[in-house]
Amino acid sequence: MANSAPPRIFSRSRRIAALRRARVRQSQRDAARYVFDDMVEDVLERLEFMRFEPKRALVVGDITSTLALSLRGRGAHVDERDVASLDEELPIGGSPYDLIVSLASLDRVNDLPGALLHIRTALAPDGLFIASLIGAGSLAHLRAAMIAAQPERPEPRMHPLVDNAAASALLQRALFKRQVVDSRSLTVAFPSMDKLVSDLRDQGLGNVLAQPASALGKDELQRAREAFRKGANKHGRVLEALEVLTLTGWKD
Repeated sequence: MANSAPPRIFSRSRRIAALRRARVRQSQRDAARYVFDDMVEDVLERLEFMRFEPKRALVVGDITSTLALSLRGRGAHVDERDVASLDEELPIGGSPYDLIVSLASLDRVNDLPGALLHIRTALAPDGLFIASLIGAGSLAHLRAAMIAAQPERPEPRMHPLVDNAAASALLQRALFKRQVVDSRSLTVAFPSMDKLVSDLRDQGLGNVLAQPASALGKDELQRAREAFRKGANKHGRVLEALEVLTLTGWKD
């Protein structure tokens, strides 16, 4: 009998370790958190536009806890979870919720179709699901730098990412209604590749592949840094874009 289990691309233990390191880094005043700031602001604007006032919400993955704080300020009872306390590939306890929000989390699960089904099951009738994740097309300069580091046989160092069409199909497969997928570009200027990598680690967005590549050697790292700098503008900054996908769906 053929094995129907999804391929193991990501490591849950490495995700938990990255989250714990990010929590420590977030305690520093200068820690990067702009990805989550953008996602939280977007979610709140959508709820305001839809005039949706949740009474019971589940927030997954927000390392800043600002979304839960804002929702509580609106009178909602909020359950906060992270990868250490919630496995998206298993049924979600504590349901039903009339709002489930996932931030920068679902792009790193092995069984994304299964995770979406569990989320839909955990919603109350007429419940709303919103997910923000890093989508395909992100970090083009960093990807080019990793290839330049090992031009003959580059090892996998960056995550496969979901695009708009795949996200729409996944929402339909999970039986969400009135589903919408849109994207926006978050562009950030970096003086170096090292600063970009540091910012990603601050936000728990580093590599959590199940089979991580070996560390770059000194010469390989130098090639990567030089390749990254080639994309710099006249001010010496590399404008790196992160494509943020937002998935919205309802349970009828």
